[in-house]
Amino acid sequence: MTQQTNDPVRIKLNDLEIKDGRLIFESVWQELEVDYGREHLRFPKEIILLGGAPGAGKGTNTAFIAKTRSFTCRPIVMSTLLDSPEARALKDAGHLVGDREATGLLLRELLKPEYHDGVIIDGFPRTTVQVECLKLLVDQMHALRREFVNTPLSIHFRHPTIHIMVLFVEEKESIARQLKRGRETLAHNEDVRRTGVGRLSEDRPTDHDELLARRRYQAFKEQTWNALQSLEEIFHYHFVNAQGSFEKVEQNILQELQYQSTLELDPRTVERLRGVPVASEIIVHARQELVKRLDSYELENGERFAKVIAFIERKMMPIILRHAISGVAHINTEDTVLDDPLALAMLIDVFSERGYHAAVDIHRIDVPEHVDLATGAIKCSIKKVYRLRIRFQGSEIRRG
Repeated sequence: MTQQTNDPVRIKLNDLEIKDGRLIFESVWQELEVDYGREHLRFPKEIILLGGAPGAGKGTNTAFIAKTRSFTCRPIVMSTLLDSPEARALKDAGHLVGDREATGLLLRELLKPEYHDGVIIDGFPRTTVQVECLKLLVDQMHALRREFVNTPLSIHFRHPTIHIMVLFVEEKESIARQLKRGRETLAHNEDVRRTGVGRLSEDRPTDHDELLARRRYQAFKEQTWNALQSLEEIFHYHFVNAQGSFEKVEQNILQELQYQSTLELDPRTVERLRGVPVASEIIVHARQELVKRLDSYELENGERFAKVIAFIERKMMPIILRHAISGVAHINTEDTVLDDPLALAMLIDVFSERGYHAAVDIHRIDVPEHVDLATGAIKCSIKKVYRLRIRFQGSEIRRG
C-alpha cells in the first residue's frame, strides 16, 4: 500500500514537486510539437516501466519480460540514456541532467519508430516530478488518440497500455546480491585483462561495501519505491516477488503479465468482440456441461444414443485401435446413423468424455442417376460421406 503522511512540510513539498512537474512537462511538450509536429508525436502502444530494488534482477529479467510481451526492440535504460551523446552535450555545456532533461531525452527517444508497438523503460520514473511528467504524457497520448481516431492516422495513435512493474527483494537479500555481483565483476574483469578476451563489466563501488549497498537500498525505498507506488491506482501495477530462483521469478512475471484483452485493446474493439467468449471462460464449466449433455442423451434420446454407441464400438474402435501408436485415426463412412445432427453431437461428446478429440467433416458428392437424352440434363443424387478425425495421446508420444 502507498504510505500516507500527514506531515505538512512533506505535503507542501509534494505540491511543489507536482507543480514543477507540470511546468517541466509543458515546456518539454511545447518543444516536441515545434520540432516534430503534433501529428508525428507517435508514442508506443505499450510501455512497461520497470523498477526494482538493487540486486532484484532487472537486467537479468528484462529480456524475459520483452519476450513475454513480444517486444523486439531493445529496452530504454535511463542510466544509459543519461550517458548518451545528447546528455553529455548538456553536461559539457554546464547543465545538470535533472528531471527536465531526463524527461525530454526520454520522450524524444520514445518517438523512434522501433518502439511503436511497445517498449520497456528501466529506471523511470524515479522522482515525484518524473511521476507527474509520466501522468501528463499519458494524458496527452489519450488526447492525441481522441484527436486522430477518425482520421487515416488513427493506427498511429492507439489506446495506450501502461504497466508499472516492480521487482522486489528484501534489504538483506539485496545487500547479499549486490556484494555477490561485486565479487563476480572483479573476477570477470581480471580474466578480461589477463586474457584480452571479452569486455569489462561495470564495476560499482556500492557492490564492494556493505554500508554503501545498504544506503543504495534505502535510497530506493525512500525515493523510487514511493514514486512507483504512487502510480498503483492509475496504471496496471505489478509487484513481483524476486526473492526466489530464476525460474520462480519468471513464473511470477508470467502470472503478472497474463493477457487481459479488456485492459489492452481499444474500448471499441472490446465492445465489438464482446459476443465471442474468452476460451478460459467457456472451459470453466465445460466438464459439468458435458456430463449434463451425456446424461440427457441417455434419459431423453436413449434409442438414438444406443445406436451411436453401437456405431462407435462396432465400426470406429477397431480402426482407432490400429492407430494406437500414432494417436490419429481418419475414418470415412456413409452410415446413415450420422444423418441426424443430434447423432453427430452425441458422437463428438462421447469421444470427448473418453479423452479423445473428435472432428467431423461432411463431404457431399453428386452421383449421376439419370440422363435426359433429349435435353442432356443430368439428374443426380447426393451422397454424404462423413470424414471423422480422431486424435488422442498415442504411444509414440508417451515414449518420446
